[in-house]
Amino acid sequence: MSLNRTELIAKIADESGLTKTDADKAISALQTVLVDALAAGEAVKITGLMSVERTERAARKGRNPRTGEEIEIPAGYGVKISAGSTLKKAVAK
Repeated sequence: MSLNRTELIAKIADESGLTKTDADKAISALQTVLVDALAAGEAVKITGLMSVERTERAARKGRNPRTGEEIEIPAGYGVKISAGSTLKKAVAK
């Protein structure tokens, strides 16, 4: 089972007493803050829940799966998400 955005907003509204509109604004604000911080190279840490940070990927060689031809994959960035202690404990139950 997974929650889509609409279901997540409904659950947050129920849990917090916010309206669904306000819960949607809160999710949108969190998304904006995460994206902007990661784009600027900053890590975001929510103690107990998770930490999110931008990671660097070095340039490397790869293969085109259709032709087998070797290709150069340029350096770039990725995202690393680590679970916090509260989240780890909840999942381990």
